Amino acid sequence: MQPKIIITCAVTGNLTTRENHPGLPVTPAEIASSCLEAADAGAAIVHIHVRDPETGKPSMELKHYRDVVERIRAKNNAIILNLTTGPGGRYHPSDDNPAVAGPRTTLMRPERRVEHIVALKPDIATLDLNTMTFGNEVVINTPGNIRIMADIINAAGSKPELEVFDTGHIVLAQDLLKAGVLSSPAMFTIVTGVKYGFPSSPDIMATAARMLPPDAVWTGFGVGRMSFPMAVQSYLLGGHVRVGLEDNSYISKGLLAKGNGELVERARDLIEKLGAQIAEPGEARKILGLKS
Repeated sequence: MQPKIIITCAVTGNLTTRENHPGLPVTPAEIASSCLEAADAGAAIVHIHVRDPETGKPSMELKHYRDVVERIRAKNNAIILNLTTGPGGRYHPSDDNPAVAGPRTTLMRPERRVEHIVALKPDIATLDLNTMTFGNEVVINTPGNIRIMADIINAAGSKPELEVFDTGHIVLAQDLLKAGVLSSPAMFTIVTGVKYGFPSSPDIMATAARMLPPDAVWTGFGVGRMSFPMAVQSYLLGGHVRVGLEDNSYISKGLLAKGNGELVERARDLIEKLGAQIAEPGEARKILGLKS
């Protein structure tokens, strides 16, 4: 187990809506405020998606990312920023012709998915390695597109966070490391609880952790009601911890969390009661090999 545990807060995500949680941050001001709240509660990293402030729907607009980042940096220059590159990989086959994209398709060129990384140069940028069924659509991240995005992320000076949802994604990461597309020690996030990916169970997370490169720094988390059990399991297996409204809206059964700060506080309390210490942003930077 790690002597210092990094808590990441995923503040809004891509799929959660205000029907799931009425306090979900949507506007740049709300997202930035929620990031600062999570940092005050003990999160060293904030994982950021942005939304269209008018509709609440997922967005990839650079202006929204810039607004969020500038608002955070104006008040907290220590917190580690992790910007997603996940949106832009979804394919919805149309009913008449599955070779033609349907209305829920978001597929875009890989260069477009990392434009905000080039412009804003965050500490960390997610790099999803999953091609999988996701709800009623398919998420597509081909090895070729992953290579393009990895090269751009590396050139921007950001650290790729490799999100893996199943065993094959870890094998792909190993191939990319061998090819020199990714550098060691790599940063992984094991995602459990997404249907048709890793289930949220101790043995599955342990299997995934054993498959990672020996020098990897990794975080594990669970979606929905398994958020806190998997946070604890990740710690016990030697990983770090992620919570947030992207993954789970509830602080306990049937009781909505007040916000991201309360979710971080609960994770911190659980981990500290098990004897660990929570890493401050400066300590997390050293663990992850980031610029100070």
